[in-house]
Amino acid sequence: MVVLDMDSSNNFDGCLRILYVVFAFLSAFFLGLLKALLVGPIAASILIGGNVGVILVMFPPHVAWTVYTLIKTNKFDALLKAAILVVLPVLFGVWLGLSIACSVLVGLGYGYFTPWVSTFEAFRHDSESKKFYHCLVDGTWGTIEGSCTVVTDFADICYHSYPIYLKELRGSPASNEHPPVRFIHVPGLIIAGVIGVIVDIPLFTAIVIVKSPYMLFKGWFRLMHDLISREGPFLETACIPIAGLTILLWPLIVVGSILVTILSSVFIGLYASVIVYQERSFRRGIAYVIAMVAEFDEYTNDGLYLREGTFLPKPRYRRKKASNSSEHSGGGSHGKFGSGSTEHSARFVPNLAPSRSVREAIQEVKMVQIWGAIMRSCETKGKELLDAGAIIPADLYETLKAKNSHEGAIIGVGLPCVSLLHTLLYSIKAGSDGFVMVEGVEITYLNRPNDKLFDWFFQPMLVVKEQIRSMKLVEGEEKFLQKVVLFGNDTQRIEAWNNGSVIPEEALRAAQIQGISRRMTGMVRSVSKLPTYRRRFRQVIKALISYSTGEECGGATVRSNSMRSVASIDSIV
Repeated sequence: MVVLDMDSSNNFDGCLRILYVVFAFLSAFFLGLLKALLVGPIAASILIGGNVGVILVMFPPHVAWTVYTLIKTNKFDALLKAAILVVLPVLFGVWLGLSIACSVLVGLGYGYFTPWVSTFEAFRHDSESKKFYHCLVDGTWGTIEGSCTVVTDFADICYHSYPIYLKELRGSPASNEHPPVRFIHVPGLIIAGVIGVIVDIPLFTAIVIVKSPYMLFKGWFRLMHDLISREGPFLETACIPIAGLTILLWPLIVVGSILVTILSSVFIGLYASVIVYQERSFRRGIAYVIAMVAEFDEYTNDGLYLREGTFLPKPRYRRKKASNSSEHSGGGSHGKFGSGSTEHSARFVPNLAPSRSVREAIQEVKMVQIWGAIMRSCETKGKELLDAGAIIPADLYETLKAKNSHEGAIIGVGLPCVSLLHTLLYSIKAGSDGFVMVEGVEITYLNRPNDKLFDWFFQPMLVVKEQIRSMKLVEGEEKFLQKVVLFGNDTQRIEAWNNGSVIPEEALRAAQIQGISRRMTGMVRSVSKLPTYRRRFRQVIKALISYSTGEECGGATVRSNSMRSVASIDSIV
Protein backbone atom coordinates (compact mmCIF):
# COMPACT_ATOMS: atom_id res chain seq x y z
CA MET A 1 0.00 0.00 0.00
CA VAL A 2 2.83 2.34 0.78
CA VAL A 3 4.40 1.56 -2.58
CA LEU A 4 1.08 2.23 -4.31
CA ASP A 5 0.70 5.52 -2.47
CA MET A 6 4.22 6.55 -3.46
CA ASP A 7 3.59 5.61 -7.08
CA SER A 8 0.31 7.52 -7.13
CA SER A 9 2.03 10.51 -5.51
CA ASN A 10 4.79 10.44 -8.15
CA ASN A 11 2.22 10.18 -10.92
CA PHE A 12 0.30 13.11 -9.46
CA ASP A 13 3.49 15.21 -9.28
CA GLY A 14 4.30 14.27 -12.86
CA CYS A 15 0.83 15.33 -14.03
CA LEU A 16 1.17 18.64 -12.20
CA ARG A 17 4.56 19.22 -13.82
CA ILE A 18 3.14 18.51 -17.28
CA LEU A 19 0.17 20.81 -16.64
CA TYR A 20 2.54 23.55 -15.44
CA VAL A 21 4.69 23.21 -18.55
CA VAL A 22 1.67 23.26 -20.88
CA PHE A 23 0.14 26.24 -19.09
CA ALA A 24 3.45 28.13 -19.05
CA PHE A 25 4.04 27.46 -22.73
CA LEU A 26 0.56 28.49 -23.83
CA SER A 27 0.61 31.58 -21.60
CA ALA A 28 4.00 32.68 -22.94
CA PHE A 29 2.94 31.90 -26.51
CA PHE A 30 -0.20 34.05 -26.50
CA LEU A 31 1.28 36.80 -24.30
CA GLY A 32 4.29 36.99 -26.62
CA LEU A 33 1.99 37.10 -29.63
CA LEU A 34 0.04 39.97 -28.05
CA LYS A 35 3.24 41.91 -27.31
CA ALA A 36 4.45 41.29 -30.85
CA LEU A 37 1.23 42.74 -32.26
CA LEU A 38 1.50 45.79 -30.00
CA VAL A 39 5.26 46.47 -30.13
CA GLY A 40 6.07 45.01 -33.53
CA PRO A 41 4.59 47.80 -35.69
CA ILE A 42 6.40 50.50 -33.67
CA ALA A 43 9.80 48.75 -33.64
CA ALA A 44 9.53 47.70 -37.28
CA SER A 45 8.55 51.22 -38.35
CA ILE A 46 11.54 52.72 -36.53
CA LEU A 47 13.97 50.20 -37.97
CA ILE A 48 12.61 50.25 -41.52
CA GLY A 49 12.08 54.00 -41.63
CA GLY A 50 15.45 54.74 -40.04
CA ASN A 51 17.49 52.40 -42.24
CA VAL A 52 15.69 53.39 -45.44
CA GLY A 53 16.12 57.05 -44.51
CA VAL A 54 19.86 56.53 -43.97
CA ILE A 55 20.13 54.70 -47.29
CA LEU A 56 18.37 57.45 -49.23
CA VAL A 57 20.16 60.33 -47.48
CA MET A 58 23.60 58.74 -47.88
CA PHE A 59 23.02 57.52 -51.42
CA PRO A 60 24.32 60.71 -53.20
CA PRO A 61 27.47 60.89 -51.00
CA HIS A 62 28.07 57.16 -51.52
CA VAL A 63 27.87 57.64 -55.29
CA ALA A 64 30.28 60.58 -55.18
CA TRP A 65 32.75 58.85 -52.84
CA THR A 66 32.71 55.64 -54.89
CA VAL A 67 33.24 57.40 -58.22
CA TYR A 68 36.06 59.52 -56.75
CA THR A 69 37.74 56.41 -55.31
CA LEU A 70 37.39 54.56 -58.60
CA ILE A 71 39.11 57.40 -60.43
CA LYS A 72 41.92 57.81 -57.87
CA THR A 73 42.74 54.17 -57.11
CA ASN A 74 45.60 52.40 -58.86
CA LYS A 75 44.04 48.96 -58.44
CA PHE A 76 42.52 49.12 -61.97
CA ASP A 77 43.82 50.33 -65.31
CA ALA A 78 42.17 53.14 -67.29
CA LEU A 79 40.08 50.91 -69.57
CA LEU A 80 38.71 48.93 -66.64
CA LYS A 81 37.86 52.13 -64.77
CA ALA A 82 35.90 53.36 -67.78
CA ALA A 83 34.04 50.03 -68.03
CA ILE A 84 33.16 50.08 -64.33
CA LEU A 85 31.91 53.66 -64.62
CA VAL A 86 29.55 52.53 -67.40
CA VAL A 87 28.01 49.72 -65.32
CA LEU A 88 28.16 51.61 -62.02
CA PRO A 89 24.57 52.97 -62.29
CA VAL A 90 23.29 49.40 -62.54
CA LEU A 91 25.29 48.36 -59.48
CA PHE A 92 24.00 51.32 -57.50
CA GLY A 93 20.44 50.45 -58.51
CA VAL A 94 20.94 46.85 -57.33
CA TRP A 95 22.40 48.12 -54.03
CA LEU A 96 19.47 50.47 -53.53
CA GLY A 97 16.87 47.78 -54.16
CA LEU A 98 18.56 45.05 -52.11
CA SER A 99 19.36 47.31 -49.16
CA ILE A 100 15.79 48.59 -48.91
CA ALA A 101 14.36 45.06 -49.25
CA CYS A 102 16.72 43.71 -46.57
CA SER A 103 15.84 46.62 -44.27
CA VAL A 104 12.16 45.74 -44.59
CA LEU A 105 12.73 42.04 -43.89
CA VAL A 106 15.04 42.71 -40.93
CA GLY A 107 12.65 45.29 -39.51
CA LEU A 108 9.66 42.95 -39.68
CA GLY A 109 11.61 39.99 -38.28
CA TYR A 110 13.19 41.94 -35.43
CA GLY A 111 10.11 43.97 -34.57
CA TYR A 112 7.68 41.06 -34.35
CA PHE A 113 9.82 38.11 -33.22
CA THR A 114 11.93 39.80 -30.53
CA PRO A 115 8.99 40.55 -28.16
CA TRP A 116 7.67 37.06 -28.73
CA VAL A 117 10.96 35.28 -27.96
CA SER A 118 11.70 37.60 -25.01
CA THR A 119 8.53 36.37 -23.33
CA PHE A 120 9.88 32.81 -23.32
CA GLU A 121 13.32 33.98 -22.21
CA ALA A 122 11.72 35.43 -19.06
CA PHE A 123 11.18 31.90 -17.71
CA ARG A 124 14.91 31.67 -16.98
CA HIS A 125 14.50 33.82 -13.87
CA ASP A 126 14.35 31.97 -10.57
CA SER A 127 11.44 33.46 -8.63
CA GLU A 128 7.88 33.30 -9.91
CA SER A 129 7.35 37.04 -9.34
CA LYS A 130 10.34 37.86 -11.55
CA LYS A 131 9.08 35.47 -14.22
CA PHE A 132 5.68 37.14 -14.31
CA TYR A 133 7.16 40.63 -14.33
CA HIS A 134 9.66 39.91 -17.08
CA CYS A 135 7.05 38.07 -19.15
CA LEU A 136 5.07 41.31 -19.21
CA VAL A 137 7.96 43.76 -19.60
CA ASP A 138 10.73 42.02 -21.57
CA GLY A 139 10.69 42.69 -25.29
CA THR A 140 8.56 45.84 -25.10
CA TRP A 141 10.58 49.01 -24.57
CA GLY A 142 13.82 47.05 -25.02
CA THR A 143 12.77 46.07 -28.54
CA ILE A 144 12.06 49.70 -29.42
CA GLU A 145 15.44 50.76 -28.00
CA GLY A 146 17.07 47.93 -29.94
CA SER A 147 15.53 49.22 -33.16
CA CYS A 148 17.02 52.64 -32.52
CA THR A 149 20.40 51.04 -31.79
CA VAL A 150 20.33 49.09 -35.06
CA VAL A 151 19.59 52.28 -36.99
CA THR A 152 22.44 54.08 -35.19
CA ASP A 153 24.93 51.31 -35.98
CA PHE A 154 23.80 51.16 -39.60
CA ALA A 155 24.25 54.92 -39.90
CA ASP A 156 27.77 54.60 -38.45
CA ILE A 157 28.62 52.00 -41.08
CA CYS A 158 27.31 54.16 -43.93
CA TYR A 159 28.76 57.46 -42.72
CA HIS A 160 32.03 56.37 -41.07
CA SER A 161 33.10 52.82 -41.98
CA TYR A 162 32.41 52.93 -45.73
CA PRO A 163 34.45 56.13 -46.33
CA ILE A 164 37.35 54.58 -44.38
CA TYR A 165 37.29 51.51 -46.63
CA LEU A 166 37.31 53.75 -49.68
CA LYS A 167 40.16 55.85 -48.30
CA GLU A 168 42.22 52.73 -47.69
CA LEU A 169 41.47 51.55 -51.23
CA ARG A 170 42.69 54.87 -52.62
CA GLY A 171 45.81 54.89 -50.48
CA SER A 172 46.94 51.26 -50.77
CA PRO A 173 49.39 50.85 -53.66
CA ALA A 174 49.38 47.83 -55.93
CA SER A 175 51.83 45.13 -54.85
CA ASN A 176 53.44 42.09 -56.41
CA GLU A 177 51.06 39.88 -54.49
CA HIS A 178 47.97 41.70 -55.77
CA PRO A 179 48.91 43.56 -58.98
CA PRO A 180 46.36 45.90 -60.56
CA VAL A 181 43.47 44.39 -62.48
CA ARG A 182 43.56 45.21 -66.18
CA PHE A 183 40.71 45.32 -68.64
CA ILE A 184 42.06 42.26 -70.42
CA HIS A 185 41.51 40.22 -67.23
CA VAL A 186 37.85 41.18 -66.92
CA PRO A 187 36.35 38.62 -69.35
CA GLY A 188 37.98 35.76 -67.43
CA LEU A 189 36.83 37.15 -64.09
CA ILE A 190 33.27 37.62 -65.32
CA ILE A 191 33.10 34.16 -66.88
CA ALA A 192 34.45 32.54 -63.70
CA GLY A 193 31.90 34.38 -61.56
CA VAL A 194 29.04 33.46 -63.89
CA ILE A 195 30.09 29.82 -63.96
CA GLY A 196 30.33 29.86 -60.18
CA VAL A 197 26.80 31.20 -59.84
CA ILE A 198 25.39 28.83 -62.48
CA VAL A 199 27.03 25.78 -60.89
CA ASP A 200 26.90 26.53 -57.15
CA ILE A 201 23.34 27.86 -56.81
CA PRO A 202 21.53 24.79 -58.23
CA LEU A 203 23.91 22.27 -56.63
CA PHE A 204 23.82 23.94 -53.21
CA THR A 205 20.04 24.15 -53.51
CA ALA A 206 19.75 20.49 -54.51
CA ILE A 207 21.98 19.36 -51.62
CA VAL A 208 20.15 21.36 -48.96
CA ILE A 209 16.66 20.46 -50.25
CA VAL A 210 17.47 16.74 -50.46
CA LYS A 211 18.77 16.78 -46.88
CA SER A 212 16.06 19.07 -45.49
CA PRO A 213 13.54 16.25 -44.67
CA TYR A 214 16.27 14.49 -42.73
CA MET A 215 17.13 17.76 -41.03
CA LEU A 216 13.47 18.33 -40.12
CA PHE A 217 12.65 14.88 -38.70
CA LYS A 218 16.00 14.24 -37.03
CA GLY A 219 15.79 17.67 -35.41
CA TRP A 220 12.33 16.92 -34.10
CA PHE A 221 13.54 13.50 -32.92
CA ARG A 222 16.46 15.06 -31.05
CA LEU A 223 14.25 17.68 -29.38
CA MET A 224 11.57 15.14 -28.42
CA HIS A 225 14.23 12.81 -27.06
CA ASP A 226 15.58 15.63 -24.89
CA LEU A 227 12.04 16.42 -23.74
CA ILE A 228 11.32 12.85 -22.67
CA SER A 229 14.72 12.22 -21.08
CA ARG A 230 14.96 15.75 -19.58
CA GLU A 231 18.30 16.48 -21.24
CA GLY A 232 19.80 19.45 -23.03
CA PRO A 233 17.50 22.49 -23.04
CA PHE A 234 14.87 20.54 -21.11
CA LEU A 235 17.16 19.88 -18.15
CA GLU A 236 16.11 23.10 -16.41
CA THR A 237 12.37 23.36 -15.89
CA ALA A 238 12.47 27.12 -16.37
CA CYS A 239 13.74 26.69 -19.94
CA ILE A 240 11.17 24.09 -21.05
CA PRO A 241 8.83 26.73 -22.58
CA ILE A 242 11.74 28.06 -24.68
CA ALA A 243 12.55 24.55 -25.89
CA GLY A 244 8.86 23.99 -26.62
CA LEU A 245 8.91 27.07 -28.84
CA THR A 246 11.93 25.59 -30.63
CA ILE A 247 9.96 22.41 -31.37
CA LEU A 248 7.07 24.46 -32.69
CA LEU A 249 9.24 26.69 -34.88
CA TRP A 250 11.66 24.00 -36.05
CA PRO A 251 10.10 23.83 -39.58
CA LEU A 252 10.64 27.58 -39.91
CA ILE A 253 14.26 27.14 -38.81
CA VAL A 254 14.75 24.48 -41.48
CA VAL A 255 13.15 26.67 -44.17
CA GLY A 256 15.28 29.62 -43.06
CA SER A 257 18.41 27.46 -43.30
CA ILE A 258 17.49 26.53 -46.86
CA LEU A 259 16.89 30.14 -47.90
CA VAL A 260 20.06 31.48 -46.28
CA THR A 261 22.16 28.69 -47.79
CA ILE A 262 20.79 29.46 -51.25
CA LEU A 263 21.55 33.15 -50.74
CA SER A 264 25.07 32.34 -49.54
CA SER A 265 25.69 30.21 -52.62
CA VAL A 266 25.37 33.32 -54.78
CA PHE A 267 28.33 35.00 -53.08
CA ILE A 268 30.30 31.75 -52.89
CA GLY A 269 29.91 31.34 -56.66
CA LEU A 270 30.86 34.95 -57.36
CA TYR A 271 34.01 34.52 -55.28
CA ALA A 272 35.40 32.41 -58.12
CA SER A 273 36.28 35.72 -59.80
CA VAL A 274 38.42 36.64 -56.79
CA ILE A 275 40.17 33.27 -56.94
CA VAL A 276 40.99 33.84 -60.61
CA TYR A 277 42.39 37.28 -59.76
CA GLN A 278 44.41 36.10 -56.77
CA GLU A 279 45.79 32.96 -58.40
CA ARG A 280 46.04 34.42 -61.93
CA SER A 281 44.56 31.17 -63.21
CA PHE A 282 41.15 30.58 -64.77
CA ARG A 283 41.54 26.84 -64.20
CA ARG A 284 41.94 27.33 -60.45
CA GLY A 285 38.80 29.46 -60.40
CA ILE A 286 36.82 26.59 -61.92
CA ALA A 287 38.48 24.18 -59.46
CA TYR A 288 37.29 26.42 -56.63
CA VAL A 289 33.69 26.24 -57.92
CA ILE A 290 33.79 22.43 -57.92
CA ALA A 291 35.57 22.20 -54.56
CA MET A 292 32.96 24.42 -52.87
CA VAL A 293 30.16 22.02 -53.75
CA ALA A 294 32.10 19.10 -52.28
CA GLU A 295 32.95 21.02 -49.13
CA PHE A 296 29.36 22.11 -48.60
CA ASP A 297 28.23 18.49 -48.94
CA GLU A 298 30.88 17.45 -46.42
CA TYR A 299 29.92 20.16 -43.92
CA THR A 300 26.24 19.28 -44.08
CA ASN A 301 27.08 15.60 -43.61
CA ASP A 302 29.04 16.47 -40.47
CA GLY A 303 26.31 18.76 -39.14
CA LEU A 304 23.54 16.21 -39.69
CA TYR A 305 25.62 13.21 -38.57
CA LEU A 306 25.43 11.46 -41.93
CA ARG A 307 28.30 9.54 -43.51
CA GLU A 308 31.74 11.10 -43.22
CA GLY A 309 33.31 12.97 -46.09
CA THR A 310 31.84 13.32 -49.56
CA PHE A 311 31.97 11.41 -52.82
CA LEU A 312 32.22 14.63 -54.83
CA PRO A 313 35.64 15.73 -56.18
CA LYS A 314 37.62 18.39 -54.31
CA PRO A 315 40.29 19.77 -56.65
CA ARG A 316 43.06 21.94 -55.31
CA TYR A 317 42.55 25.61 -56.13
CA ARG A 318 45.41 27.26 -54.22
CA ARG A 319 49.08 27.09 -55.14
CA LYS A 320 50.28 26.72 -51.55
CA LYS A 321 48.88 26.21 -48.09
CA ALA A 322 48.16 29.09 -45.72
CA SER A 323 50.16 28.77 -42.53
CA ASN A 324 47.60 30.18 -40.12
CA SER A 325 44.33 28.80 -41.37
CA SER A 326 42.73 25.45 -41.06
CA GLU A 327 42.66 23.28 -44.13
CA HIS A 328 39.27 22.39 -45.52
CA SER A 329 39.95 21.76 -49.14
CA GLY A 330 42.50 19.62 -50.85
CA GLY A 331 45.32 21.84 -49.84
CA GLY A 332 43.87 25.27 -50.45
CA SER A 333 43.96 28.25 -48.18
CA HIS A 334 40.66 29.97 -47.88
CA GLY A 335 41.51 33.40 -46.51
CA LYS A 336 38.44 35.35 -45.51
CA PHE A 337 36.01 33.94 -47.98
CA GLY A 338 37.59 30.94 -49.59
CA SER A 339 36.65 27.55 -48.27
CA GLY A 340 35.52 29.44 -45.22
CA SER A 341 32.63 30.50 -47.43
CA THR A 342 31.28 27.01 -47.25
CA GLU A 343 31.65 27.07 -43.50
CA HIS A 344 29.71 30.33 -43.53
CA SER A 345 26.82 28.82 -45.50
CA ALA A 346 26.89 25.48 -43.73
CA ARG A 347 26.63 27.25 -40.40
CA PHE A 348 23.00 27.94 -41.23
CA VAL A 349 22.31 24.20 -41.41
CA PRO A 350 21.29 23.40 -37.80
CA ASN A 351 23.72 21.17 -35.97
CA LEU A 352 21.90 18.09 -34.64
CA ALA A 353 24.55 17.08 -32.14
CA PRO A 354 23.28 16.10 -28.68
CA SER A 355 22.02 19.23 -26.96
CA ARG A 356 23.70 20.64 -23.89
CA SER A 357 21.93 22.15 -20.98
CA VAL A 358 21.43 25.89 -20.85
CA ARG A 359 23.79 26.13 -17.88
CA GLU A 360 26.54 24.43 -19.90
CA ALA A 361 25.97 26.67 -22.89
CA ILE A 362 26.26 29.78 -20.73
CA GLN A 363 29.83 28.76 -19.79
CA GLU A 364 31.00 29.67 -23.30
CA VAL A 365 32.38 33.14 -23.86
CA LYS A 366 29.99 35.10 -26.06
CA MET A 367 30.73 38.01 -28.37
CA VAL A 368 28.72 40.34 -26.13
CA GLN A 369 31.02 39.44 -23.22
CA ILE A 370 34.09 40.15 -25.34
CA TRP A 371 32.74 43.53 -26.50
CA GLY A 372 31.97 44.43 -22.90
CA ALA A 373 35.40 43.32 -21.68
CA ILE A 374 37.14 45.31 -24.43
CA MET A 375 35.26 48.49 -23.58
CA ARG A 376 35.76 48.10 -19.82
CA SER A 377 39.48 47.57 -20.41
CA CYS A 378 39.65 50.70 -22.58
CA GLU A 379 37.88 52.71 -19.89
CA THR A 380 40.19 51.40 -17.16
CA LYS A 381 43.36 52.12 -19.13
CA GLY A 382 41.99 55.52 -20.13
CA LYS A 383 41.54 56.49 -16.48
CA GLU A 384 45.09 55.33 -15.71
CA LEU A 385 46.48 57.38 -18.61
CA LEU A 386 44.50 60.44 -17.50
CA ASP A 387 45.88 60.09 -13.98
CA ALA A 388 49.41 59.70 -15.38
CA GLY A 389 49.03 62.78 -17.57
CA ALA A 390 49.69 60.83 -20.78
CA ILE A 391 46.37 61.96 -22.27
CA ILE A 392 44.35 65.08 -21.53
CA PRO A 393 40.64 65.96 -21.85
CA ALA A 394 41.42 67.87 -25.05
CA ASP A 395 42.36 64.54 -26.68
CA LEU A 396 39.00 63.10 -25.70
CA TYR A 397 37.04 66.06 -27.10
CA GLU A 398 39.09 65.92 -30.29
CA THR A 399 38.16 62.26 -30.79
CA LEU A 400 34.46 62.97 -30.23
CA LYS A 401 34.57 65.60 -32.97
CA ALA A 402 36.55 63.36 -35.34
CA LYS A 403 34.78 61.77 -38.30
CA ASN A 404 36.80 58.55 -38.22
CA SER A 405 39.65 56.77 -36.44
CA HIS A 406 42.28 58.50 -38.59
CA GLU A 407 41.38 61.75 -36.83
CA GLY A 408 41.88 61.93 -33.07
CA ALA A 409 44.12 58.88 -33.37
CA ILE A 410 45.63 59.12 -29.88
CA ILE A 411 42.31 58.13 -28.31
CA GLY A 412 40.60 56.50 -31.30
CA VAL A 413 43.51 54.17 -32.05
CA GLY A 414 46.14 54.59 -29.35
CA LEU A 415 43.92 53.92 -26.33
CA PRO A 416 42.50 50.61 -27.71
CA CYS A 417 46.06 49.62 -28.68
CA VAL A 418 47.28 50.23 -25.12
CA SER A 419 44.37 48.18 -23.80
CA LEU A 420 45.18 45.37 -26.25
CA LEU A 421 48.86 45.50 -25.32
CA HIS A 422 47.98 45.24 -21.64
CA THR A 423 45.84 42.18 -22.39
CA LEU A 424 48.61 40.52 -24.40
CA LEU A 425 51.28 41.17 -21.78
CA TYR A 426 49.05 40.00 -18.94
CA SER A 427 48.12 36.85 -20.88
CA ILE A 428 51.81 36.10 -21.53
CA LYS A 429 52.74 36.53 -17.86
CA ALA A 430 49.75 34.41 -16.80
CA GLY A 431 50.88 31.59 -19.09
CA SER A 432 47.54 31.50 -20.90
CA ASP A 433 47.15 29.71 -24.24
CA GLY A 434 44.68 32.43 -25.27
CA PHE A 435 43.82 35.83 -23.83
CA VAL A 436 42.96 36.83 -20.27
CA MET A 437 40.49 39.70 -20.33
CA VAL A 438 39.43 41.96 -17.48
CA GLU A 439 37.64 40.32 -14.58
CA GLY A 440 39.62 37.12 -15.24
CA VAL A 441 37.67 36.01 -18.34
CA GLU A 442 39.95 33.78 -20.43
CA ILE A 443 39.38 33.20 -24.15
CA THR A 444 40.94 30.09 -25.69
CA TYR A 445 40.31 27.87 -28.69
CA LEU A 446 37.96 25.79 -26.55
CA ASN A 447 35.57 28.50 -25.32
CA ARG A 448 35.93 31.22 -27.97
CA PRO A 449 32.79 32.33 -29.81
CA ASN A 450 31.93 30.25 -32.86
CA ASP A 451 31.93 33.34 -35.02
CA LYS A 452 33.71 33.70 -38.35
CA LEU A 453 34.18 37.43 -37.83
CA PHE A 454 35.92 36.80 -34.51
CA ASP A 455 38.17 34.19 -36.14
CA TRP A 456 39.59 36.83 -38.48
CA PHE A 457 41.10 38.64 -35.47
CA PHE A 458 41.71 35.77 -33.05
CA GLN A 459 44.55 34.14 -34.98
CA PRO A 460 46.42 37.38 -35.87
CA MET A 461 46.25 38.45 -32.23
CA LEU A 462 47.73 35.09 -31.21
CA VAL A 463 50.54 35.66 -33.71
CA VAL A 464 51.31 39.11 -32.24
CA LYS A 465 51.19 37.65 -28.75
CA GLU A 466 53.73 34.96 -29.67
CA GLN A 467 55.97 37.58 -31.30
CA ILE A 468 55.95 39.64 -28.10
CA ARG A 469 56.59 36.51 -26.03
CA SER A 470 59.56 35.48 -28.19
CA MET A 471 61.13 38.96 -27.89
CA LYS A 472 61.19 38.69 -24.06
CA LEU A 473 60.78 42.41 -23.52
CA VAL A 474 62.12 43.92 -20.32
CA GLU A 475 59.95 46.35 -18.35
CA GLY A 476 61.49 49.44 -19.94
CA GLU A 477 60.91 48.07 -23.45
CA GLU A 478 57.30 47.22 -22.59
CA LYS A 479 56.74 50.82 -21.55
CA PHE A 480 58.43 52.04 -24.72
CA LEU A 481 56.08 49.87 -26.77
CA GLN A 482 53.19 51.32 -24.77
CA LYS A 483 54.23 54.87 -25.73
CA VAL A 484 54.65 53.92 -29.38
CA VAL A 485 51.22 52.30 -29.71
CA LEU A 486 49.59 55.19 -27.86
CA PHE A 487 51.09 58.13 -29.73
CA GLY A 488 52.02 56.53 -33.06
CA ASN A 489 54.20 58.90 -35.07
CA ASP A 490 53.74 61.86 -32.72
CA THR A 491 57.36 62.06 -31.54
CA GLN A 492 56.71 65.22 -29.54
CA ARG A 493 54.12 63.47 -27.34
CA ILE A 494 56.35 60.40 -27.07
CA GLU A 495 59.23 62.45 -25.73
CA ALA A 496 56.98 64.53 -23.45
CA TRP A 497 55.62 61.55 -21.50
CA ASN A 498 58.16 60.10 -19.11
CA ASN A 499 56.85 56.68 -18.11
CA GLY A 500 60.22 55.08 -17.42
CA SER A 501 60.59 53.60 -20.88
CA VAL A 502 63.89 52.48 -22.38
CA ILE A 503 64.60 52.78 -26.10
CA PRO A 504 66.41 49.63 -27.32
CA GLU A 505 70.01 50.27 -28.33
CA GLU A 506 69.88 47.64 -31.05
CA ALA A 507 68.34 49.00 -34.25
CA LEU A 508 66.86 45.58 -35.11
CA ARG A 509 65.09 45.27 -31.77
CA ALA A 510 63.69 48.82 -32.05
CA ALA A 511 62.46 48.00 -35.56
CA GLN A 512 60.76 44.84 -34.24
CA ILE A 513 58.94 46.90 -31.60
CA GLN A 514 57.86 49.40 -34.26
CA GLY A 515 56.62 46.51 -36.42
CA ILE A 516 54.52 45.12 -33.56
CA SER A 517 53.09 48.60 -33.01
CA ARG A 518 52.09 48.88 -36.69
CA ARG A 519 50.42 45.46 -36.66
CA MET A 520 48.45 46.30 -33.53
CA THR A 521 47.43 49.66 -35.01
CA GLY A 522 46.23 47.91 -38.16
CA MET A 523 44.13 45.45 -36.18
CA VAL A 524 42.55 48.21 -34.09
CA ARG A 525 41.72 50.22 -37.21
CA SER A 526 40.06 47.13 -38.71
CA VAL A 527 38.05 46.49 -35.54
CA SER A 528 36.98 50.15 -35.37
CA LYS A 529 35.08 49.73 -38.66
CA LEU A 530 32.86 46.95 -37.28
CA PRO A 531 29.21 47.57 -36.36
CA THR A 532 28.50 48.69 -32.77
CA TYR A 533 32.17 49.52 -32.10
CA ARG A 534 31.91 53.25 -32.70
CA ARG A 535 28.77 53.62 -30.56
CA ARG A 536 30.29 51.65 -27.69
CA PHE A 537 33.64 53.42 -27.85
CA ARG A 538 32.00 56.86 -27.82
CA GLN A 539 30.29 55.85 -24.58
CA VAL A 540 33.75 55.05 -23.16
CA ILE A 541 35.03 58.48 -24.21
CA LYS A 542 32.07 60.20 -22.56
CA ALA A 543 32.72 58.25 -19.37
CA LEU A 544 36.39 59.32 -19.45
CA ILE A 545 35.41 62.97 -19.95
CA SER A 546 33.11 62.77 -16.94
CA TYR A 547 35.91 61.10 -14.97
CA SER A 548 38.45 63.79 -15.88
CA THR A 549 35.99 66.54 -14.93
CA GLY A 550 35.23 64.86 -11.61
CA GLU A 551 38.94 64.53 -10.77
CA GLU A 552 39.48 68.25 -11.23
CA CYS A 553 36.58 69.17 -8.93
CA GLY A 554 36.15 68.56 -5.27
CA GLY A 555 33.59 67.22 -2.86
CA ALA A 556 29.95 68.10 -3.49
CA THR A 557 30.63 69.84 -6.80
CA VAL A 558 31.74 66.66 -8.52
CA ARG A 559 28.24 65.52 -9.46
CA SER A 560 27.08 68.89 -10.79
CA ASN A 561 30.25 69.34 -12.83
CA SER A 562 29.87 65.83 -14.19
CA MET A 563 26.32 66.63 -15.25
CA ARG A 564 27.54 69.76 -17.02
CA SER A 565 30.27 67.76 -18.75
CA VAL A 566 27.71 65.25 -20.02
CA ALA A 567 25.58 68.11 -21.33
CA SER A 568 28.59 69.58 -23.12
CA ILE A 569 29.38 66.17 -24.59
CA ASP A 570 25.86 65.86 -25.98
CA SER A 571 26.14 69.33 -27.52
CA ILE A 572 29.35 68.25 -29.27
CA VAL A 573 27.74 65.06 -30.54
